[in-house]
Amino acid sequence: MMQTKNIMIVGVGGQGTLLTSRILGGITLRAGYDVKMSEVHGMAQRGGSVVTFVCYGEKVEEPIVEEGQADVLIAFERLEALRYAHFLKKDGVLIVNDQRIDPMPVVIGAAEYPEHILEDLAKTHKVLAVDAMQEAKKLGNSRTFNVIVLGIAAQHMDFSKEDWLAVIEQTVPPKTVEINKKAFEVGYGLGQEG
Repeated sequence: MMQTKNIMIVGVGGQGTLLTSRILGGITLRAGYDVKMSEVHGMAQRGGSVVTFVCYGEKVEEPIVEEGQADVLIAFERLEALRYAHFLKKDGVLIVNDQRIDPMPVVIGAAEYPEHILEDLAKTHKVLAVDAMQEAKKLGNSRTFNVIVLGIAAQHMDFSKEDWLAVIEQTVPPKTVEINKKAFEVGYGLGQEG
């Protein structure tokens, strides 16, 4: 029997966390797994933390990931990666979009944005970092960066590339199907190098 797999997606409001979790939910259902999802919003407006759990397996009891239980942690921003890294399993993998978005306390000068986040995380975790925003700009659509990150993460899950592309096609807005498929391919390629 397959162990339940726990995927956690963390980001900042407006980064496409929810679309990414919908694609993940779609791929797990397509593969015939039981899947449960839950969303936790710190502050739903832009700039606040958004956390989504996607748990899949033969039978999933509840969609809550305890600390130290995530197989894959997908972080769309460096500070969010740092904030939630303690949820990762010992042998889990952390996929980080190497981007800095200052949270409100930093913007107003009440806090400092930490230095060397990725280097520090890499001391204790398997970290795959990508400047997905840069890659998305090369494709001509910066909003697709989340699907690039997902493409990298896909290398650490049990689904075929064809299935991923089919689910992306069903999930993203029709006008954006081609660009999102391209973005996934870019990430998937980067993930193979990683």
